[in-house]
Amino acid sequence: MAWHGTLISVDEYRYKIPRSHKEGMRTEGLIFASPRMLASICADRAPEQVANVAMLPGIVGCAMAMPDIHWGYGFPIGGVAAFTIDKGIISPGGVGYDINCGVRLLRTDLNEDDIKPHVSSLVQALFNNIPSGVGSKGRIRIKDHEVKEVLCHGARWAVARGYGWQEDLEYTEEHGALVHADPGSLSKRALERGRPQLGTLGAGNHFLEIQAVSDIYDLSAARTMGIEQVGQITVMIHTGSRGLGYQVCDDSVRTFRKAVHQYGIRIPDGQLACAPITSPEGNTYFEQMACAANYAWANRQCIMHWVRESFEKVLGTNAEKLGMRLIYDVAHNIAKFEDHTIEGGLVRVCVHRKGATRAFPPGHKDIPPAYASIGQPVIIPGDMGTHSYLLVGTQQAMRETFGSTCHGAGRVLSRSEAKRRTHGRQIDRELAQQGIFVLAASDDVLHEEMPDAYKDIDVVVDAVHDAGISKKVARMKPLGVVKG
Repeated sequence: MAWHGTLISVDEYRYKIPRSHKEGMRTEGLIFASPRMLASICADRAPEQVANVAMLPGIVGCAMAMPDIHWGYGFPIGGVAAFTIDKGIISPGGVGYDINCGVRLLRTDLNEDDIKPHVSSLVQALFNNIPSGVGSKGRIRIKDHEVKEVLCHGARWAVARGYGWQEDLEYTEEHGALVHADPGSLSKRALERGRPQLGTLGAGNHFLEIQAVSDIYDLSAARTMGIEQVGQITVMIHTGSRGLGYQVCDDSVRTFRKAVHQYGIRIPDGQLACAPITSPEGNTYFEQMACAANYAWANRQCIMHWVRESFEKVLGTNAEKLGMRLIYDVAHNIAKFEDHTIEGGLVRVCVHRKGATRAFPPGHKDIPPAYASIGQPVIIPGDMGTHSYLLVGTQQAMRETFGSTCHGAGRVLSRSEAKRRTHGRQIDRELAQQGIFVLAASDDVLHEEMPDAYKDIDVVVDAVHDAGISKKVARMKPLGVVKG
C-alpha cells in the first residue's frame, strides 16, 4: 500500500513531512532523496515510520531518513534520530535486530591484472576459510567466560589473540569496542547463540567481496586512504553480530513493551517500544547493545584476519607485503552518545542510526588522525553485481544529520518477491557473464539478494553526495563474491 502523505520539497535532495501530517508529531520528518526516488520510497509506506519516530519523547532536530530508506521494524531502515539524555528515549527498534551490522574495507597493493587469474581460487579460499550461512558455526572455540571477554573488548580481544594487527584498531570506529558493555545483563540464550558463531559471515545481505577500483572522484582523499589508482584491488567485509545481536534485540523488545506503560510513554506503533535513556531499562539495553556491537567488531576482525590468510595462501606472499591494510570499519544499526551543536550550544544526545552510517567531518576528534584532513571514511556497499563506494564525512552532515549518511542501496523487493521473480534463473551464471565469480551458501540467497532487489546504488550515493552529507571519493566494482 503506497503512502499518500504530504512531502514538501525543500530542495532537489530534501523533502519534509510537516508536523501537521499527524497529530502528536513533535518535530518534522526529513527525507534525503532525489525526485526520481520518491515513488519507490513511498511505495512501502516507510515515510509513515519517519512521522512515527517524530512523535517520540525528547527528539531533537528532525526525524530523518536517508535515500536507502525502506520499511523496517519500528524505525525505517535508513532512519536517523537523536534524543536528549534528560527527556529522551532509547528504542531497540531504532537500532535494529542485527546490531552493528557494518562494513570494513581493506586496500591492497595488487591490481586487477595481478589477481584476474586467481579470482576463483581466492573466492574458493574465502568460502572455505570463513563459515557462512544461516546458523553457521565459527572456527573459534571459546568458553563462556571468553565470550564475555569478547563482549567487553570487541576487536581488541581479537587482535590481542593474534587475529589481526594492532593498527587495525586505529582504523575501526570506536577502536573496535564501546566501553559500557555489561555481559552480566545478557540472557543465557544470547550468550549461547554468540559462543559458536564468532568468526562467521551469516546470511542475507552479508558478504565478502574482492573488488577493483573503477573510478576515483577525489584523488587527494583517495591517496590519503591508500587508494592510488584505477584497477587497484580492495576487499570488503559486510556482516554483524549474528544470533547474539538478534537475541539482544528480541529480549529487549519484550522488556520495553512493558516499559512504555510503566513510564506512561505514548507510541503510535508497538514496534517503537522504548524507555527513558536514564531509566534502568534504558541503561540495561545500552549495555546489552554495546555487548552485541563489540561482538560484531570482533567478528569482522577475525574474518579480516582469515581474508588476509586466504590471500597469503593463494598468492604465496604475506599480507604485509601485499599491502592489505584496513582503510576503515563503519557501524550500522547502533545507538551512541555523542556531542552535537543544537541551537548554538553543544548538547549530549543519543543518536540512533538504523541502516545509516556515521559521517564525521575533517578534524573531528573521533576519527583517525591520519584522516583529519579529509574526514571519516564512509563505506557504502552494493550487492553482488553492483558497485560499492568509498566516501568521506562532511561538515554539512554534522550540521544537518548528526554526522550521518546512508549505509547501502536499500531494498525495493522483499526476499520472497525476489525469489519469485528469479524462479528458474541461474543468478551465479548471470553474474559470471558480467565477469563476477560468486559462491554462496545456498541458491536461495542468490535469488533473494539479486541486484534488482535493491535500489540503484549510483542514484542513492549521488543523492547523499549532492545533498552534501558525504562526499564521493572512489567507486569499486565486484570481481569475486562470497554470499552467506
